[in-house]
Amino acid sequence: MEKHRLSFWQIWNMSFGFLGIQMGFALQNANASRILQIFGADVHELSWFWIIAPLMGLIVQPIVGYYSDKTWGKLGRRKPYFLVGAILASIGLVLMPQADMFIAFLPALWVGAGMLMIMDASFNIAMEPFRALVGDNLRTDQRTAGFSIQTALIGFGAVIGSWLPYALTNWFGVSNETVAGVVPTNLILSFIIGAVILILSILVTVVTTKEYSPEELQRFEEQQDTDVTQVAGEEKSSLLDIFEDFRKMPATMRQLSWVQFFSWFGLFGMWVFATPAIAQHIYGLPYTDSSSATYQDAGDWIGILFGVYNLVSAFYAFALPYIAKKIGRKRTHAISLIIGGLGLLSIYIMPDKNWLIVSMIGIGIAWASILAMPYAILAGSISPKKMGVYMGIFNFFIVIPQIINALIGGPLVKYAYGNQAIFALMMSGISFLIAAALVSKVKDVDDVIQN
Repeated sequence: MEKHRLSFWQIWNMSFGFLGIQMGFALQNANASRILQIFGADVHELSWFWIIAPLMGLIVQPIVGYYSDKTWGKLGRRKPYFLVGAILASIGLVLMPQADMFIAFLPALWVGAGMLMIMDASFNIAMEPFRALVGDNLRTDQRTAGFSIQTALIGFGAVIGSWLPYALTNWFGVSNETVAGVVPTNLILSFIIGAVILILSILVTVVTTKEYSPEELQRFEEQQDTDVTQVAGEEKSSLLDIFEDFRKMPATMRQLSWVQFFSWFGLFGMWVFATPAIAQHIYGLPYTDSSSATYQDAGDWIGILFGVYNLVSAFYAFALPYIAKKIGRKRTHAISLIIGGLGLLSIYIMPDKNWLIVSMIGIGIAWASILAMPYAILAGSISPKKMGVYMGIFNFFIVIPQIINALIGGPLVKYAYGNQAIFALMMSGISFLIAAALVSKVKDVDDVIQN
């Protein structure tokens, strides 16, 4: 017995919910710093507020991965988790930019940070079960294609989310003007639209996708190659066994952990500091400005730039399986990271805002590879029975570098960089290049190169 070979559209529908998840995630990434600054956060404090995101991932994803491995009900194994996650994330999306409505009870900044926490926890509830679903449902020879299609949908969703505030203002006349402490209308409406699309896209996956039963997965487990990490003895029943699974993680996962560390350290720095960095370095604004019309224009342009790198990633994702077949997954990932690192470093020398699009092309290539290649490499080293928990544990190596960056990023900007956030982006570029160098240490156990 072996898994069915799925058609392109079956894989597409299976991953379609990621379009909505990433649309919400992109709205958060492009605008959370801007919203927090409107509510009163200083530039050097931004990374401390953003620490909520990786902390939620550190706590939530391994737990959700563990329980999704154990779950089987009317909706299936993974689907209940990303459905609940989508509902909760939608609530956070609607309320974060409108946190000032609760000002009678708490400062808007606190409420905004709380909504950021709810969104991050909810995105994490939804995200890793989606990745585990690809590992559950796809054969080895379709796995790279599966994660690449998922990456393409992530890219398309992120483009919509990133461009939406700019589009509402410039194409539909929705105001982006604001006064101190109030989020502009285009952002509030964008977050509401994102919440609706998130729910609808998740429902597409829930309705169209069938999951294998526990008995079928057990038969796949018995047929898997013996050099893949196996689960000895009886079925584990304690949540605390996550720590034992962590200790026994496959060698490939340990090697990938360092690649992930530097990749996500760089991404976090870009997401947190892109708005103040470009507002200062390209638009010439002082670091204290967070409410002028020029600052709002800079914030809208950040959305366009983030949309560009996500659009590039969506199309590059379709090419990744073919490139990987020719030169291998490791080499594909290393080259993509190098291009992304150079893209980040090039921001410093760009003469105006339009030239930043060139930088975003390089970042988009790296982003597509970061979302696909490590997971395609990892899935080949994990037992199907433990796919969820190990995908959750793998997230440690995404969130820990973000937590470290969150703790040191703000002080570095304030004390080492003289409040010039552009140097945080330069550090992100260097981090990508280090990650590329570390890819050579990874053993890809089931890569197939076709000449």
